[in-house]
Amino acid sequence: MLELSGITAGYGHFTALWDVSLRVAEGEAVAVVGPNGAGKTTLLRVISGLIAPRAGRITFEGAEVAGHPAYDIVAHGVAHVPEGRRLFPGLTVADNLKMGAFLPSARGHYRESLERVYTLFPVLAERQDQRAGSMSGGEQQMLALGRAIMSRPKIILLDEPSLGLAPVMVLRVFDLIRRVREEGYTILVVEQNVRQVLKLVDRAYLLEVGRIKMEGRADQLAEQDFVRKAYLGV
Repeated sequence: MLELSGITAGYGHFTALWDVSLRVAEGEAVAVVGPNGAGKTTLLRVISGLIAPRAGRITFEGAEVAGHPAYDIVAHGVAHVPEGRRLFPGLTVADNLKMGAFLPSARGHYRESLERVYTLFPVLAERQDQRAGSMSGGEQQMLALGRAIMSRPKIILLDEPSLGLAPVMVLRVFDLIRRVREEGYTILVVEQNVRQVLKLVDRAYLLEVGRIKMEGRADQLAEQDFVRKAYLGV
């Protein structure tokens, strides 16, 4: 479904990604893990069109999308849940969800999508009139996921979904992602919490200093001595 080949990208004179290649098949959950500053957020920004790559190719369902504007990438079926969630704090839960269905292709299915989100996350239905900024971090992450689903995506990009959350909320957020995955969505998640994310995904890539250092099935990667010592603390 999604394939990156030889992607190099950065900001100004700084290069954050070097010759990065990865793939995500339809129905898969794939993680990109690594330390802070490895280039994980930049990777998702390149895929979603917020940053144009300097070199390399990105294909989505066989179509070349590298360098296309972000609105075009969204129209292809790519939903990006950014680091920090980036909700509209002064708007209600319902209005934030409505913003997720701004695409013409999504507007015609608004009621259907809203029902799907409320079934997945009943608390959002209970709090649809509450302002997003007054919700807890975990609830805001739930709302950000719901907003992404409202666009009727083919793949969901998740950028550090557990960042800044209390440990008990981290477990809850990963449970939310697991629920979304069970609905059949294809997921690409970048995450520093290696221990939890490797329990969730099929495959993973280890990104360090802008380069892919290791890749493989999640269970096999978790057994690698290097990963266990550096990221799992065992």
